[in-house]
Amino acid sequence: MFEHEIQQQHAAELIRLAATERLARQAAKARRANRRAARASGQNASEGPVSSLRNRFARAA
Repeated sequence: MFEHEIQQQHAAELIRLAATERLARQAAKARRANRRAARASGQNASEGPVSSLRNRFARAA
C-alpha cells in the first residue's frame, strides 16, 4: 500500500511539473508573438535602429 501511495504522489508531481512547463512555453510563445506583431505593425518606427552597420565597430588606429 505504501508503494502505491508514493507512486501516486510521484505521478501527481509529474503532472504538476508538466503543467508548469506548458504554461511557461505558452507565455514565451505569447511574448514572441507580441514582439513580432509590434515589429510588423511598426510601433517603434519613429525610434529607428539602435545601431547601424556603419557604427558597429570602432575605427582602426
